[in-house]
Amino acid sequence: MSLDRSPNEPLTPRVTVPVPRPGNLYNRMEWAGAFGDLGTLIPFVVAYITLLKMDPLGILFSFAICQIAAGFYYRTPIPIQPMKAIGSSAITHAASITPGMVIGSGIATSVLWFILGLTNTITWVTRLATKPIVCGIVLGLGLSFVWQGAKMMDSNWPLAGLALAVTFALLNSPKVPAMAVLLLLGALATPFLHHDLSEQLSRIHLGFRFPSFSLASLSWKELLQGTLLLAIPQLPLTLGNAVIAMTAENNKLFPDRPVSSRKLAISHGLINAVSAPLGGVPLCHGAGGMAGHVRFGAKTGGALIILGVILLLVALFFSDSVAIVLKIFPESVLGVILFFAGAELARGVKDIGHDRNDIYVMVVVAGFALWNMGVAFLIGLILDFILRRGWIKV
Repeated sequence: MSLDRSPNEPLTPRVTVPVPRPGNLYNRMEWAGAFGDLGTLIPFVVAYITLLKMDPLGILFSFAICQIAAGFYYRTPIPIQPMKAIGSSAITHAASITPGMVIGSGIATSVLWFILGLTNTITWVTRLATKPIVCGIVLGLGLSFVWQGAKMMDSNWPLAGLALAVTFALLNSPKVPAMAVLLLLGALATPFLHHDLSEQLSRIHLGFRFPSFSLASLSWKELLQGTLLLAIPQLPLTLGNAVIAMTAENNKLFPDRPVSSRKLAISHGLINAVSAPLGGVPLCHGAGGMAGHVRFGAKTGGALIILGVILLLVALFFSDSVAIVLKIFPESVLGVILFFAGAELARGVKDIGHDRNDIYVMVVVAGFALWNMGVAFLIGLILDFILRRGWIKV
């Protein structure tokens, strides 16, 4: 409320009405942007189902309701993604990792992030991250997505090349969403890549199931193993990608709908407290996923709600046929989606300035981020501290 007035104005209070946050949209660009994170979602889901024999119903159901909740709450395309370090480790060592250990890692992850958020420890940690460190993490993450996307495209370069050309041509088209054409191209190419696809698709059947409570069968041994082998090694990646980079990316793109590191930390605790008991996998928010949603047209949380509703229907009615349904999306086309998500994230690093020290820290952090996000953060802190005090010159 303001009391500023001109000399001839009567003394009446002037009320400042707060500007409401933009609501969610559900137009064709939000629909296109909804699928901008499939490049990370589908490979992990398929691997969890086929290699670890986890129930697809629990994975997709928990994923879907967390997507919908995030869309309504944040109103920006803050994604829900499988945690990559946990997923990669579980898939790589599938012979010795059980579904119970994955669920146990989700419980441990929820507890750890609740502690970091509720005690506000996460705010103290992220305050150490100066702009060149944050930019380095974002740049490294973007380049890692580009590299991973290129490796996925290698599975079928002719199809990937066509998909790249189509995407470049339509990427900024307001009338024809590039994602819609990409998905159509992938669907049309799939029968030529899988000659028995028709026979497999004929095995898809409708059958309603509701997820069961998974903690009843979780042993203390699996909880401990999941914590030590999967959850704790994931922490540095989540800190860099899903908290530091995610906060920077969201607040740069949507300054009218800001988030804080503390809010995201508590959010990680909440989504995993929902996912693990339902038989889902450890989940996180990721800056690369937001870049993918935005690159293909999303501007609000409507994109998350659209994808969440689709996944919810698949989970409830087609969970026994998920592995077959997901074959409609060729790996090379998913690689193109991931490639553009990474490029979008990397190109956003453009306000670093011209200070040589800052640029040097950013490049070094980006290089280490391609290997390990936690090490990159630590190296960045040390290097930035040394350069700011002039102990070394670059």
